[in-house]
Amino acid sequence: MRTNLIRQKLEAGEPTLSTHIHSVWPSEVEALGHTGMYDYVEFVAEYGPSDLHDLDNMCRAAELFGMGSMIKIDQSLMPFLAQRGIGAGFESVLFTDVRSMDEVLECIQAARPDHPDHGGLYGVATRRNSFMGYGGSPEYVESVAGTVLAFMIEKKGAVDNLEEILEHPAVEMVQWGGSDFSMNIGHPNEFDHPEVVAAKKKTFETAIKMGVPPRAEIESSDETKEFLDMGVRHFSIGTDISILYDFWNREGDQIVRALEGE
Repeated sequence: MRTNLIRQKLEAGEPTLSTHIHSVWPSEVEALGHTGMYDYVEFVAEYGPSDLHDLDNMCRAAELFGMGSMIKIDQSLMPFLAQRGIGAGFESVLFTDVRSMDEVLECIQAARPDHPDHGGLYGVATRRNSFMGYGGSPEYVESVAGTVLAFMIEKKGAVDNLEEILEHPAVEMVQWGGSDFSMNIGHPNEFDHPEVVAAKKKTFETAIKMGVPPRAEIESSDETKEFLDMGVRHFSIGTDISILYDFWNREGDQIVRALEGE
């Protein structure tokens, strides 16, 4: 079976760098691969539209360049998308919107093998991760069990239950979600609100203390120092649609101003 590149990095204690894509165009993944700088690509299936063929093709493109792949999934479609994402070849699943340990356990169960040693619900399936065979071999079980499970900490319930969540060995990475959290507590996009600041600090500091790697989402390399000073070693920078919008908005404005004689 293929080596899980994200797991390999985590177990070696090495830093990782990724980016987000909403587009399902495999050439975008290939363009990222050509930079030679990124350890993995995250497809934000929670927001970007896709079909099952798209999931396969994005993973193929990442594998061509020796990159790992992560899929971020909507909670409402959690069991289905988690299993189809793993079957397509995604090495990691990022679960969203969890509020309690019970919800975390439901996610873990959906993504772990239906095997006495793992207690999951993922059974035999003919998909890319079985190399189109019927699956069910010991190697297949090992491959499914090797999927890196990551969790968004973006609801008050998750912050309140953070220590309990982080204690579970299947919780292997966490990411702070300030936008969701601020909305959840009734202060949307008030990132400087004391409760938001305190929850962010708690998430990163507690995760590092308990040995669960936290990942920081950033929009610019200028933001890395704050997190590096905390001890963060995992980053995901930018989103394709935002990068395009910012470029079109900035450059278009300059051209319009030039045409108007400014």
